[in-house]
Amino acid sequence: MAIRSVSRARVLVPVGLLVAAGAVAAALQGQSGGVESRPQLSVVADTTSSAPPVVTPRTPAPTATPTAAAPAASTSTGAAVAALHSAVDRAEGAVSVAVTDLGTGQSLSYGGPGHGFATASIVKLDILAALLLRTQDLGSTPTAAQRDLATTMIENSDNDSATGLWDEIGADPGLDAANARFGLTATEAGQDGYWGLTSTTADDQLRLLRQVFTDDSLLSATSRAYIQELLDQVEDDQRWGVGAAASDGGYEVKNGWLPRDTDGLWVINSIGRVERDGHELLIAVVSDGNPTDTDGVELVESVARAAAEALSGN
Repeated sequence: MAIRSVSRARVLVPVGLLVAAGAVAAALQGQSGGVESRPQLSVVADTTSSAPPVVTPRTPAPTATPTAAAPAASTSTGAAVAALHSAVDRAEGAVSVAVTDLGTGQSLSYGGPGHGFATASIVKLDILAALLLRTQDLGSTPTAAQRDLATTMIENSDNDSATGLWDEIGADPGLDAANARFGLTATEAGQDGYWGLTSTTADDQLRLLRQVFTDDSLLSATSRAYIQELLDQVEDDQRWGVGAAASDGGYEVKNGWLPRDTDGLWVINSIGRVERDGHELLIAVVSDGNPTDTDGVELVESVARAAAEALSGN
């Protein structure tokens, strides 16, 4: 029986698995225990935006030849990118971040190349998106029971509720089918009821956020507004993570945390929308190999802030 998840300290468990409090008995097959090789920073413009392409800074320091379309990086921009490098380098495991500015269309992706991260509870947003897509296909709306499960799954990160909706969407085949339509190319649903061990990347989580927060989505305006409302009401002790990048307190978030049974190290993830200096940003940060949950939260928040600053500088 799954444990009800009502704070960051609580852990995610699969269907039917009886565990002691604070421990998880399942291990992700094929997880890499080593630190990823030093990644590269990629800053690009959205192809649907009128914003010109941006010079791609490369590790260790950004350089650019001044042109009309891509001016040289300013001192402040260089400092912001250096701060991002520094934040990622402090990770004891692997970390990856992806961020996009919905106003300018510019995006940034950094860290963890080729590394799949266990989702932990951020998959609950994906489960809800898949459920709403399914109900749209059927020409219906979620039932009262489904809405109750969705509320506790998102606002309280309740695991029993997630299991119930996981079954509603057709478990791992259902999630994979929905993600194929959403354009998630590097996400694979956890099997045998282990939905929290779904494997993903920061880039794919950014694609999912676009389904939730932009008009370029398979989800209806009603479905998107419903998800956004739930994300805005996540309980107070779970409002950490990418919200650290917000400048005026405005953000919606879904977080995930999971201690691994194999080594005791923590998966700490955070995805959401933040308002920063008049800009609307979508941010996804995923990480693993953290010694403690506190270390992971500090890492995710520092990387989110640094990535947001680096993107705004460019």
